Amino acid sequence: MYDAPTTVEAPPVRTLAITQNITLDGAVEFLGDWFDPNAEGQDDVLAELHRQDAASDATLLGRRTFCDFRGFWPAQTDDATGITDYLNHVDKYVVSSTLTDPEWRNSTILSGDPVAEVAALKEQPGTDIVLTGSITLCHTLIAAGLVDEFRLFHHPVVQGAGRRLFPDGASFEGLRLLDARSFSGGVVYTAHAAR
Repeated sequence: MYDAPTTVEAPPVRTLAITQNITLDGAVEFLGDWFDPNAEGQDDVLAELHRQDAASDATLLGRRTFCDFRGFWPAQTDDATGITDYLNHVDKYVVSSTLTDPEWRNSTILSGDPVAEVAALKEQPGTDIVLTGSITLCHTLIAAGLVDEFRLFHHPVVQGAGRRLFPDGASFEGLRLLDARSFSGGVVYTAHAAR
């Protein structure tokens, strides 16, 4: 009797999704006051963020964005958005060669090569990993081909300046549309698969 060899399937790699607020002219750097996470009248946008949060168990940040978040969100005591509670409980990974103590619970410092560290993180068991802010880290991971999805909240603003989501020379053809919808205040959400 012949027994066919068994194959062991590799566990699926986690999705790395960049989630950004972006202007119509492509800026993700906030140079004005066009984005306020605590602004009223964004219930539909918050509902979409919470839907994405439910499918994610990790937040990935560069050092500057991590320090900005750490200095703001844990101090919010009357946060009706739920963002504070989520960020205080989700596993946070900060890419930094200078931080030694994250000083925020559920935070892990990734101090090695960012590409290797994030590739290894994607191989660990879990659900989506969401990267937000952290423009330099976004550029590095986009260039390395590690990003699986782009989830963008397009705000009805032309800023005329500011750093862009995609690094100079980045080229993507055939991005696959996963989702598109419009929200109050003129915000339009799109999600695209990078491959």
